[in-house]
Amino acid sequence: MFESFGFEDTTAREVSVLFALGLGVLFGALAQLTRFCFRRSLVGQDRRQAAGVWALALAVAVIGTQAAVAQEWISFDNHRLLASDLPVLAIVLGGLMFGAGMILTRGCVSRLMVLSGSGNLRAALVILVFAVVAHATLKGVLAPVRVALGSVTLDLGTTTSLAALPGGALVWSGVLAIAALGLALRSGNRPLALIGAAIIGLLVPVGWIGTGFVLFDDFDPIAMESLSFTSPTAETLFFGIASSAIPAGFGTGLVGGVLLGALAAALLGGSFQWQSFESPRQTARYMSGAALMGLGGVLAGGCTVGAGLAGIPTLSVAAGLALVSIAVGGVATNLLISAISSGSDAQPARPALQPAE
Repeated sequence: MFESFGFEDTTAREVSVLFALGLGVLFGALAQLTRFCFRRSLVGQDRRQAAGVWALALAVAVIGTQAAVAQEWISFDNHRLLASDLPVLAIVLGGLMFGAGMILTRGCVSRLMVLSGSGNLRAALVILVFAVVAHATLKGVLAPVRVALGSVTLDLGTTTSLAALPGGALVWSGVLAIAALGLALRSGNRPLALIGAAIIGLLVPVGWIGTGFVLFDDFDPIAMESLSFTSPTAETLFFGIASSAIPAGFGTGLVGGVLLGALAAALLGGSFQWQSFESPRQTARYMSGAALMGLGGVLAGGCTVGAGLAGIPTLSVAAGLALVSIAVGGVATNLLISAISSGSDAQPARPALQPAE
């Protein structure tokens, strides 16, 4: 479609950077205002409200994405999330590692990126370490680990999507959306928080449609993408150190937009505050969590947003397995930390479980 616009001096890739920047600004601002975070929905002290925000965003993302598929604006037939060979070992281990990491750092990657924009230097350093490890797993010294684990696959045949099951896409997208809406409506959130969550969810189909339909160019195609943070964060790191050789892409614009949006929301809301580490032990815990999330996010095929918020609406079996593995890893790690902390006189439970926000 992009070639029909008649642009001569601008490519689809260049426009995608600006498009992603806009999506990122909206996500960053809304995530800052709603405290959007998958970790909080699992183990936070206000997990009921946090789960409601996350669930409503997911419901809107599912409805919008599948509506776009039904209109034949986009198709996930050849997308990596629907590959017939499911790298089951990599996804499960990666998800467990990512879940453990987000507990150690007290935030999933999207939340930590938003916190970075609001002055949290702990979160900013976690994002930097996460990006380095993710890049090393994609293209560096940890790539052999990714290849070895990814070679253990399960042939799904044509059942790569819930749409292949009895009832088809309409039934399964309806089941997911209704279940998520029910959770959101019983969460006790204020209307403004739910409105913000709905807009966050709407950004997912907007991203898919924008890159997969509006900016599609037969002569210079770009990847169909939506909200995600594992590959974009690594891409942004690479662009930052080699911009003269590597052009910016959708991921770079998205990361930059999230930081700007979160910064603007924090400044306007009066919540901007510089924060840093309190002890070497805390620093070590956060860095360990960052490394786990960097490696795990790549192995699992995405984070709680890339594989979860944007991946589940594709009805991908791989995305569902990744999100479940992340949740299991997070809950199990939180229980382990609680058990260790409650049994130690030197390390009481409260500091270990205190929310990042």
